Amino acid sequence: MPEPTTPKLKQEQAELVVLALLRDEPKYGYAISRDVQARSDGAFRLTPGALYPLLTKLEKQGLVSASWEEVKADTADPDADGRRRKWYRLSAKGQRRLDQRIADHRRFTQLIDGFIEGDAARASA
Repeated sequence: MPEPTTPKLKQEQAELVVLALLRDEPKYGYAISRDVQARSDGAFRLTPGALYPLLTKLEKQGLVSASWEEVKADTADPDADGRRRKWYRLSAKGQRRLDQRIADHRRFTQLIDGFIEGDAARASA
């Protein structure tokens, strides 16, 4: 029997995953990427080349809002500039989109399960 393939996130699925992570709390890009990998046990990865264009698109659509923070290492010179980190938050519009994406996903899964289970399982339901 062949080994199962590692699933790849499609654009709509990546959007659902990112919005779901932002529902819990604001996050910056690297934290989103790290959480996607951790919560999927390494099955999913959002590389910077995929994640940041998605975040830009979500921000332009008003689904997330963003703010900047200056971050300094504990050992940094207090007078030196720190690096900037962009934080993303789910907006009310983003919450509505997330709710719709979740409903769509559940409906799609239910339909596919109907094929997997076959006619006998559906007839007994």
